[in-house]
Amino acid sequence: MSIVIAIDGPAGTGKSTVAREVARRLGLEYLDTGATYRVGALYCLREGVDLKNGDDVTAMVATMNVEMRLDPNNPHVILDGEDVTSLLHTDTISLVVSSVATNLDARAVLRDVQRRLIDASRHRAGVVAEGRDITSVVAPDAEVRVLLTASEEVRLARRTGDGADPATVRESVLGRDQKDSTVVQFHTAADGVVEIDTTDLTLDEVVGAVLALAKEARV
Repeated sequence: MSIVIAIDGPAGTGKSTVAREVARRLGLEYLDTGATYRVGALYCLREGVDLKNGDDVTAMVATMNVEMRLDPNNPHVILDGEDVTSLLHTDTISLVVSSVATNLDARAVLRDVQRRLIDASRHRAGVVAEGRDITSVVAPDAEVRVLLTASEEVRLARRTGDGADPATVRESVLGRDQKDSTVVQFHTAADGVVEIDTTDLTLDEVVGAVLALAKEARV
């Protein structure tokens, strides 16, 4: 029996780490839907598109040649035949990705891409998909829907690595959340979505909670 697990929430709550580990343990595919917006931003930058021009951005993301490889042990994003995975979480992309994510027309195009990937995974074992509107918009029919939350202090700490500029981290985390919240709700659990506050939980505890929900859904 295939299963779709949707994990939502703001930046720094552990969505990616939890989703990949859950996918590994259950033998499922892993989809980082945020990567579709990031690769869209990268493509626009490479092609010299003004990110303030909504129509041009939409046209670019609708025609880009991108492949998402959903192996949780080695996820990749391929753009025009080039592996660009390592470029998607640079400060350059993190600070401009909201220009794509808050463009409603571009967002609609990329949501369709995400839905097609999820539907294809349903014909295999299933997928753990994570993002900012997965539980309410992209995959509202997922067997398991979870919203991860955490305190602002903890979210910033999780994103501040060695040598990271605190101001840049704050803007890429809180600034992006503020911008994205104008077009999508990811701070409050929708009906039927289980909220898990990860502030004081270990990774294993959060993963265990999601696995328990998956086991219950399969039963």
